[in-house]
Amino acid sequence: MAVNSNRQEQDQTPTSTASPTYLIILKLMSKRRTWVLLFLFVYTILLSSSWNLLQSVLSWYDAAVTTSPSSSTGWPAIYASVALGVIFGLLSMAAALAVAIPATVVTWISVLVLLTFFGKPRKSLVVEGKKLTAEITRTVGKILIKEGNLVAAVCAVLGYFLLVRNGGKD
Repeated sequence: MAVNSNRQEQDQTPTSTASPTYLIILKLMSKRRTWVLLFLFVYTILLSSSWNLLQSVLSWYDAAVTTSPSSSTGWPAIYASVALGVIFGLLSMAAALAVAIPATVVTWISVLVLLTFFGKPRKSLVVEGKKLTAEITRTVGKILIKEGNLVAAVCAVLGYFLLVRNGGKD
């Protein structure tokens, strides 16, 4: 009976010493919808903070077209569309990074746990962990850059055709 009460006290001690705020945050961060909302929140902040930059690129394009209407609108449209493509490419990379970080950490932990279960000694686990960290970081970086470049190219092409079609209006 005394052994049972000691076990119950030991089981209750870690949860009772943790603050209620920590437990709430831990419970929230374990939900998938929290990560989706975090992704949407980060993307919304990035879009809203870059809105002035987008507006300045478009106003520069309007000023370039209105100051020299006789010249071709091709070059200013190319410059503006490339700038818009770069902005949207960077935004998409930043938003994807908000999702990639938790997924990368889960993958990293899973692989290290599996290596531990297969009986790897601690020293080799540290070495394998360093190699694994470098490999995962390199792979995620390559994927983010590739996807960011794709978004930038699509936005640049679409932006060019929209700017040329509208002729600097709106």
